[in-house]
Amino acid sequence: MTGGLHHVELWVPSLARAEESWGWLLGELGWARHQNWAAGRSWILNTTYLVMEESPALTSDSHERLRPGLNHLAFQAGTPAEVDRLVEAAPSRGWSLLFADRHPHAGGPDTYAAYLEDRDGYEAELVAGSPHSTSY
Repeated sequence: MTGGLHHVELWVPSLARAEESWGWLLGELGWARHQNWAAGRSWILNTTYLVMEESPALTSDSHERLRPGLNHLAFQAGTPAEVDRLVEAAPSRGWSLLFADRHPHAGGPDTYAAYLEDRDGYEAELVAGSPHSTSY
């Protein structure tokens, strides 16, 4: 589809940590393992894929979501109960809940979402409900 997202590639400081956190989360959201190579992995859903790579060309070993660049990836996560299930399981996979004092309405009263951060500072937003609702 013209204009559709083809792929996203995240350079990560630890492929092992990315597999633990992102591999679990993507699997729970219906993404399938797609490719494997020494420095990377990818997962695919329909025609879009997500790459995690520990590139030898990295110039830093840390990501800061509050600096210019990628802030987060947001995923449709099903029902509020499914979001809650993922939030409950996430800490054992290397994720922590952001904005816990406002969860699950940190995006506003009309949203039901979880904001998770992995050990390397990457954020995933898990949104319940309509694909046309916004949470920013």
